[in-house]
Order: sequence, then structure tokens, then C-alpha cells
Amino acid sequence: MYIYLNGSIVHQSEAVISPFDHGYLYGLGVFETFRTYGGRPFLLRDHLARLRKGLEALNIAADIQEENIRQVVSELLKKNGWKDAYCRLNVSGGPGGIGLQTDPYENGTMILFQKELPTSGPLREKEGVLLRLRRSTPEIDMRLKSHHYLNNLAAKREIGPSPEKEGIFLTGDGYLCEGITSNIFWIKQGEIHTPSIETGLLNGITRQFILALAQELNIPVKQGLYRVSDLETASEIFFTNSVQEIVPVSRVGNRTFAGSTGLYVRKLHEHYQEYVMYLNSIEEMKEGDHHVTSD
Repeated sequence: MYIYLNGSIVHQSEAVISPFDHGYLYGLGVFETFRTYGGRPFLLRDHLARLRKGLEALNIAADIQEENIRQVVSELLKKNGWKDAYCRLNVSGGPGGIGLQTDPYENGTMILFQKELPTSGPLREKEGVLLRLRRSTPEIDMRLKSHHYLNNLAAKREIGPSPEKEGIFLTGDGYLCEGITSNIFWIKQGEIHTPSIETGLLNGITRQFILALAQELNIPVKQGLYRVSDLETASEIFFTNSVQEIVPVSRVGNRTFAGSTGLYVRKLHEHYQEYVMYLNSIEEMKEGDHHVTSD
């Protein structure tokens, strides 16, 4: 596999970073995951905007230009011989001294990885598993998509390696928060419900897109602080992330749900697909001429 590393495309076997990189020593870095459709990155502008905010919060200087990233994505797809790919754009603080640094990071390390994606198929259901482990609070005022991933890794170990399961985090106060690598939504009496960012969740780009899409479809949305009992009275539950899109939930504990047959899951998935080949940002959807209507 070929990757992009600090301005060059190299084979993974030739990729080298400094052992003094503060992304390695202290987990100082942020990343974005997104996917391509027909070779085109979906919602790339939004992903890069969030990446820049994270870099600013960590005081890491990096020149992140949308057109440059698009070109790198395209060149890597061609070099790897793939039509579409999962992409991870990773930026760390770069080399520094041993010890915590308060000065700005001027020479960050940038890597873009890809992994081949299969052709999209039917909606794939998962089981939701309530985690014993609680969601850690954000290190700063907002949750960054950072290299500090131990809470997520420990949660994945708790539920095991099965790709058919996704863990559901509760906050320390017992409120529903998010999945291990996803955001969570559910349907109750014709309304979409989802935890608010007050819970300390990562405000996923796909989460934001679903909220905007619901507005386009005139589906009411409520964000707030919810308990497990709120899930138990839902008719449909689904997870979202940028690679798996919308993932319907068939079971949580002893309770079964509509899964891939759910009316709202199917409607959202259908209209989601209308945008994947061309949309650069959620704002474009809000301002554009292409509107979808509720059935």
C-alpha cells in the first residue's frame, strides 16, 4: 500500500517518522476519516474544517488546503489501483524534545492513509451493546478527534472483535453519549432523537449531515440528555459514521428493533445516497438548488 507522508507518496514499507514525534510520545495530534464515492471525497470541506479547529486547539501549524488534499486522495487511489477508499488524514505535532511542550508546533507530521472499500451493498445491521466502561470526559472544552484513543480501545476490547456489534457509551452521569466509533440516533413517535454535544461526544461530520438531512426531509429532531430508558421505548435505532454511513440497530440487550426494515432508516439512507457523489460540505446542501422532500 502507498501512503502520503509530508509531501511525498511512498510505499508503506519506506515510511519513517521521528521517534521524537510528539504524536508518538504524547498522543498529540488529530485525524479525520472520510471515504470516497467514485473517487471523490464526501464532505471533505467539513472534515478539513474540523481538522483545522483541532490543530488550532493543539497549537500545531499545518497548511491544509482542500485542493491539495483532493489531489493526494486521487493520486493515492491511482497508485494503489483502487476505485474507492477509506481515507485517514493524520496530523501530529511532529518532532520535539522529551518533555511537555508549550511552544507552538511548527513542523507537524502529515500522513494520509487509504484502505480499499468494497462496493456499497444493502444496509448492514449491528447489535448495540451498552458498555460498562463510561465515556471519558474531553481533555479540553470540546471533544477532539485526537490520537488519544485508549477509552475507545478499551471499550472495543470489552465487547470483543465482532464487526456485528457496536458499543454504546454512557457518560459518568449515566446519560447516553455515543458509540465507540459512531454517533447514535433513535426514532420515537416520528421524531429523531440524539444526545447533545453537552454529553462530551464527538460531533461527527456524518452526525451533522444527518441533522441537516432531517431538516431537508421535515423530520423533527430533538437533541438532549437521555437515559437508557429512552432507547427502550424507541421504534428504530441507528449509528452513523463517515465510512459506514447509516448502520441500523437490530437489538440492544433483550429488546429488538426494526433494524434495516425501519421506515426512517431506509428513508434517510435513500436520501443520503443522493448526495454522496458531489457534496463538498453540508453548507452546500443547505444553500443549493437540490432539495429532497418528505414522502
